[in-house]
Amino acid sequence: MPRRLVAHPILEFDRGREVEFNFEGRRIRAFESESIAAALVAEGIFTLGWSPKRQRPRGFFCGIGKCSSCLMTVDGVPNVRTCITPVRDGVEVWRQRPLGELPKAPPSEAKTGELDVDLLVIGGGPAGLSAAIEASRLGARVAIADENMKPGGQLIKQTHKFFGSRENYAGVRGIEIARILLRELDGLSATWLTRATVVADYVGRSHDVVVSTPEGPWRIRADAVVVSTGAMENMIPFPNNDLPGVMGAGGLQTLMHVFGVVPGESALIVGAGNVGLILAYQLLQAGVDVKAIVEIMPKIGGYAVHAAKVRRMGIPILLRHTLSRAIGKERVEGAEIVRVDENFRPIEGTEERFDVDMIVLAVGLTPSTEIPRQAGAAWDYVPELGGPVPIHDPYLRTSVGGMYVAGDSSGIEEATTAMLEGRVAGAHAAAELGLRPDRAEEVIKEALRQLEEFRSGPFSAKVVRGKQRVWERAREVIG
Repeated sequence: MPRRLVAHPILEFDRGREVEFNFEGRRIRAFESESIAAALVAEGIFTLGWSPKRQRPRGFFCGIGKCSSCLMTVDGVPNVRTCITPVRDGVEVWRQRPLGELPKAPPSEAKTGELDVDLLVIGGGPAGLSAAIEASRLGARVAIADENMKPGGQLIKQTHKFFGSRENYAGVRGIEIARILLRELDGLSATWLTRATVVADYVGRSHDVVVSTPEGPWRIRADAVVVSTGAMENMIPFPNNDLPGVMGAGGLQTLMHVFGVVPGESALIVGAGNVGLILAYQLLQAGVDVKAIVEIMPKIGGYAVHAAKVRRMGIPILLRHTLSRAIGKERVEGAEIVRVDENFRPIEGTEERFDVDMIVLAVGLTPSTEIPRQAGAAWDYVPELGGPVPIHDPYLRTSVGGMYVAGDSSGIEEATTAMLEGRVAGAHAAAELGLRPDRAEEVIKEALRQLEEFRSGPFSAKVVRGKQRVWERAREVIG
């Protein structure tokens, strides 16, 4: 199994029991901790499907179930998101060409569940975990619904050490922060629903939430809801941008750091923000040859310390350059870049080719706001926060009674601010339910102070402008 990492300077992979599953009549070896899509990539199977209209190959992209590139038929059920579906012995997997077909016989009767809680947290990343911890400490009955195989969100992919203050885990790696938060939550009385996708929130006197799980649907009645559903990878337009081998940065981190699978040998990174810079040396740690980082802007968007580290490792950062096309037929075989002028127009004659089998896009994120918008929350498009966000006040309340947002679903920022926003939302929700309001006020006051401090640097100026715009609107629609 040559694409699985055996040695890593930071990570150790407990893959669990070896299993076998059936892929289009072929037996595939895998491990029970892997997703179906990760196991296929580890086997060297990069085409996970085809586009419906033009039958172009599609490959692993986001790794968190938010794109359609890995939809397959699993045990006769079509359109299964195989990037967040674990393998198991004997499961039958088929690619869909062009589309999946409904099973001829209805599935066996599903089990249903019901749950009544004070607070439902949707999403188990840094914001959701923090919200659940604070609300549970204050005495709330809390349930967490997370659709991924493993809880922790983006934290379980982050091998670098965080900046900031000691109380916000400065000097601690993201993977360890996830363990700390999960241990804290394990000691509290919260209910976990894993591989659980929230379908809808029907808002009445309380929140009536429908959740889909592999075992069957759940109905959760909650007095309050914190939406911490994170974000989805951005795409940029260029010829062949749909080829297998073109991946989002987070998707690649999922493969490498969650499943220990390396999908290629050489890479070009697009985007010199913090994510692109950090990803460069994460790829080197996994034994991948990073040819270059290309950035269309005239300056680096991330921290200078990250850029300096990348340059010391011999990776060029090419400013005022962009990707002009991906090269290949069935998967990426190369990338062509071009220099741009001050108006971002390509300069003819400056094209350069790199022989790579991966093109990794670190070009930003878009907040996942489907649940608040479905529930009727007021929203606006705020470029400083990454796109469409629910209107919310400094306490993260939306225009829907009892609904909060926190983390990237309230605007794209750092994991540190996501945790702080989660604390505010969880504590405020508990206080509104009458649970230790004096203690909740202390938690909120301190978290807001730390948020203001963390956002005081120049890299957060844009975010602060966006938040202020949202808070001004909140005074109109929330009061």
